[in-house]
Amino acid sequence: QAQLVESGGGLVQPGGSLRLSCAASGIFFRLYTMGWYRQAPGKQRELVAAITSSSNTNYPESVKGRFTISRDNAKNTAYLQMNSLTPEDTGVYYCNARIKPAIWKPPFDYWGQGTQVTVSS
Repeated sequence: QAQLVESGGGLVQPGGSLRLSCAASGIFFRLYTMGWYRQAPGKQRELVAAITSSSNTNYPESVKGRFTISRDNAKNTAYLQMNSLTPEDTGVYYCNARIKPAIWKPPFDYWGQGTQVTVSS
């Protein structure tokens, strides 16, 4: 029932931009922290952006100032605007929805299927 569907990936030249979308269904979207992760071949999956239910955001230094995460609760959709892309941004980008069922419990995660982003000349 719960489903996250990413879209917007593709091939872009260095310096270009892409906007990824994550459409959520089957969850009470407003309660979840939404995040974007990426995984390059042979590398660990890493967080690139997160936005809480209160719209607080978090970015690693590698993307800060270039990427912007946002959410539209009325549309149950999260977005990732990516600007000034470099080849190091290449990877599969995954949408994540996270909630803590209780303070003493670990968070529970839903994941999308991923969308490929390739930055190349």
